[in-house]
Amino acid sequence: MNRQEKKKRALWTLLAAWITVFHLIPFYILLTTALKAKGDFSSKWKFPDEISLGNFAEAWDKAGLAGSFFNTAVITFASAALLIVIGSLAAYPLARRRTKLNQAVYFLFIGIMIIPPLTSMVPLYKMVVELGMLNTLDIAILNNTAAYMPLTIFLYAGFIRSTIPKELEEAARIDGASTAGIFFRIVFPLLKPVTATICIIACVFIWNDYQFSIFFLQDKSVQTLTVAIAGFFGQNANNLHLVAAASLMAMLPMTILFLFLQKYFIKGLSAGALKG
Repeated sequence: MNRQEKKKRALWTLLAAWITVFHLIPFYILLTTALKAKGDFSSKWKFPDEISLGNFAEAWDKAGLAGSFFNTAVITFASAALLIVIGSLAAYPLARRRTKLNQAVYFLFIGIMIIPPLTSMVPLYKMVVELGMLNTLDIAILNNTAAYMPLTIFLYAGFIRSTIPKELEEAARIDGASTAGIFFRIVFPLLKPVTATICIIACVFIWNDYQFSIFFLQDKSVQTLTVAIAGFFGQNANNLHLVAAASLMAMLPMTILFLFLQKYFIKGLSAGALKG
């Protein structure tokens, strides 16, 4: 590596570091605010001299986060499971059988990805009311599964085409394996990187969803975290210590999920986008 390339790499590294710091600033302010005791109005940039964890317990009780956490977890992980199972099963024939019908279906899914979800909100709301599914976790799971299914199929199909050689499946077929056996025993275990990518993308967006939740989950018993925290913020606009503590607790599960699956994330995302 010559001197010019080293200088260029150093500049890119410095730029990446600045961008990282810039994105971490809001989280630092959130953390310092959450850890300050009531009555501590020191600068938001100053880390508190005495850490107060009472804000977290108080925010948990006052915001009713226990029920909201449960509802959000059920919606998020049930939707993710359906996306992984149905999406991988649907993507497999689309990736392996290049018929005109399959190509038309594949491009239809890509077209659906371009349509903003809010455009279908009014007719969807009317249908949900007529079906009597308003204020149920079931409708939230079905909505989110349908919303992220096109992206799931797109990533799975691209990954299968670009990464998994057909020779593995042909060898298994010669040995007498069925199509279902080939998929579940050979193909699906190799989908781990893109499955982790889909899991992170879907879980993060569903966990942080507000627009579907505010429309379809209006009853307090089925409220999600975003709706509960939005209402809590309105009631405690002058007590940001509690709001910051509630926000930190809400973001913690997805942060942990990303840390566990991050090594597969980039690999699955890049490989899944190689061949469309």
